[in-house]
Amino acid sequence: MGNTVMLRALMLALAVAAAAAAGKRKTYIVHMAKSAMPADYADHGEWYGASLRSVSAANKMLYAYDTVLHGFSARLTPAEAAGLARVEGVLAVNPEARYELHTTRTPEFLGIAGADLLPQSGTAADVVVGVLDTGVWPESRSYDDAGLGEVPAFWKGQCAAGAGFNASACNRKLVGARFFNRGYEAAMGPMDTDRESRSPRDDDGHGTHTSSTAAGAAVPDASLFGFAAGTARGMAPRARVAVYKVCWLGGCFSSDILAGMDAAVADGCGVLSLSLGGGAAGYSRDSVAIGAFAAMEQNVLVSCSAGNAGPGSSTLSNVAPWITTVGAGTLDRDFPAYVALGNGKNYTGVSLYSGKPLPSTPLPIIYAANASNSTAGNLCMPGTLTPEKVAGKIVVCDRGVSARVQKGFVVRDAGGAGMVLSNTAANGQELVADAHLLPAAGVGEREGIAIKSYVASDPNPTATIVVAGTQVDVHPSPVVAAFSSRGPNMVTPEILKPDIIAPGVNIVAAWTGKAGPTGLAADTRRVGFNIISGTSMSCPHVSGLAALLRSAHPEWSPAAVRSALMTTAYATYSGGGSPLLDAATGATATPFDYGAGHVDPARAADPGLVYDLGARDYVDFLCALKYSPNMIAAVARSRDLSCAENRTYSVGGLNYPSFSVPFSTANGDGGESSAAATVTHTRTLTSVAGAGTYRVSTSVSGAAHGVAVAVEPAELAFAAAGEKKSYTVRFTSRSQPSGTAGFGRLVWSDGKHSVASPIAFTWT
Repeated sequence: MGNTVMLRALMLALAVAAAAAAGKRKTYIVHMAKSAMPADYADHGEWYGASLRSVSAANKMLYAYDTVLHGFSARLTPAEAAGLARVEGVLAVNPEARYELHTTRTPEFLGIAGADLLPQSGTAADVVVGVLDTGVWPESRSYDDAGLGEVPAFWKGQCAAGAGFNASACNRKLVGARFFNRGYEAAMGPMDTDRESRSPRDDDGHGTHTSSTAAGAAVPDASLFGFAAGTARGMAPRARVAVYKVCWLGGCFSSDILAGMDAAVADGCGVLSLSLGGGAAGYSRDSVAIGAFAAMEQNVLVSCSAGNAGPGSSTLSNVAPWITTVGAGTLDRDFPAYVALGNGKNYTGVSLYSGKPLPSTPLPIIYAANASNSTAGNLCMPGTLTPEKVAGKIVVCDRGVSARVQKGFVVRDAGGAGMVLSNTAANGQELVADAHLLPAAGVGEREGIAIKSYVASDPNPTATIVVAGTQVDVHPSPVVAAFSSRGPNMVTPEILKPDIIAPGVNIVAAWTGKAGPTGLAADTRRVGFNIISGTSMSCPHVSGLAALLRSAHPEWSPAAVRSALMTTAYATYSGGGSPLLDAATGATATPFDYGAGHVDPARAADPGLVYDLGARDYVDFLCALKYSPNMIAAVARSRDLSCAENRTYSVGGLNYPSFSVPFSTANGDGGESSAAATVTHTRTLTSVAGAGTYRVSTSVSGAAHGVAVAVEPAELAFAAAGEKKSYTVRFTSRSQPSGTAGFGRLVWSDGKHSVASPIAFTWT
């Protein structure tokens, strides 16, 4: 009896210890050297499993990866992870990261509504755009396959059945749909299937919006409650779409993202679109960067959103040089709403409200800070408004912290009749329209200050709100969205990011039937199309445009496609030639905001010259960053790509289509007496337009006026398409105060083509 009690006690102690250890487990991504597999294993999966069991006997892999990386993911304790890192053949053991989503008139604005850049589908030029997001609503008219040829023979994807989603949901347009949730459920526990579907079905709307933006079919008579009425179409309406659901209510987990990328590349996608991010990290620890490197090696272009953390500096995500990083700008379309005050003054804002209007007689208006006992009452957070003070009134709420549309719900719930949503300094004059649940208008910071001043100074302030529909031909446009994340690049300051901007404000595209246009649970409205904003929206514009270029020029590499998009982008407005503006400040934007500029697809189809890059070039870049052999192998999936001991590597030697030139500040404060410093970059151009002679011109502005730019040679003569010519640029400057930045532009032109590169100078 005593032994039995002791045994039970021991078993209980072991169970408690195991439970405690399990509670400390988290997901790790394990990178393996494929060539190091011992000969006595039949396959790599068996080897991966044995390696895992050597440190955690009863453990199982979440995923085994074989395309975008060699290795697996598993739940491990920190001690087990450390032990696994010492196992022979293991290159790196990285903790999983959690990523977040970066949450039509566009073809006309981009000048491609009548263009025919994409060959007829059903030919060898077919391109499949893989979208890693929240899934798809396959019943949307944006996935109509009318007029499309048979699914291309190279396609190996599948349509995975699951909750509320049949394998028959795919067709010749939506050629694949899969879902990856093991990492999510391992980290967050079993999903609530009343709230989300364990299938490719999109319960959120974000994935349907992004995939239809990239390659949705043309849908006539599309609108949101009559706003933005017209034909909605993706950038590449005859390209195919494959969706990989890797984002869930709890976020997007890197083990699932890698599994999605692994499948997408193996399936045959030519372009991957990822409107998500998790901040900036070293490339050997960044799962998206690692997956994108392998995709690039297999001739797949990867387009990612820059992030929505602007207008602060150095806020970028997805900065690896083999990723096309996309910021956001505005369209020439707006949705005006007018706030008419009792003192006779009118202020213009925006709104997508479509319900019963306010009465024509003015209503009392109150600032939320004066209708709350909370120190943050001005933000209209849930539970902060005093119903007795807001009942029947228009409430002025400040933007920030909570969702814009949620503030309107809070006002309505407290008995308010309408809302004026005021920008603060963080958003400046940027106006983002929302499908509010009550009469509401979003206004810029200046207008908000004026309205709040009136409310504070008038003993009986009144107002009304009038929603005015859709307005087009708005100027100036585009302007850089205030929310769009900005440079400089904190991971590698010598690489200018973002690469480019594209439309990302008030974009109309397909939507899920599971959620209302605000995404709030209280929103019972259902729509076929929605209007939302974010670099999440600008990224699929570029993904779709990349599909157009890949079909028109199947011989171009991913780097050549990106080069064409960047070197033909514009950084000034047509007509007067004044520089693009920043919505956050109203002042001139810079390459830290827009990269090479705003995408111009019609010109990108014929760029003249391109800056090409391949895997070896990127490994040389990692060598210049002093990456260790294991760090390089974790990115490149092979120890065969390594650094030569007798060679000097330079980041300035990466054949990138833009220039970022960091200078060191002498003695911390600069000054004209400081000795001049020179930074040298080398580049190689490839002709894609046949014979031609190109001459170079350079310009600098602002703090860069003291920088001397010398290009050698100043003329490049190409005899035929495919010919390559190299040049060297020397940037020479005296020291300037730390924190100074200046900008410039380098352009090669043959009279027909202008191959332009932005230049950013910093002193630190």
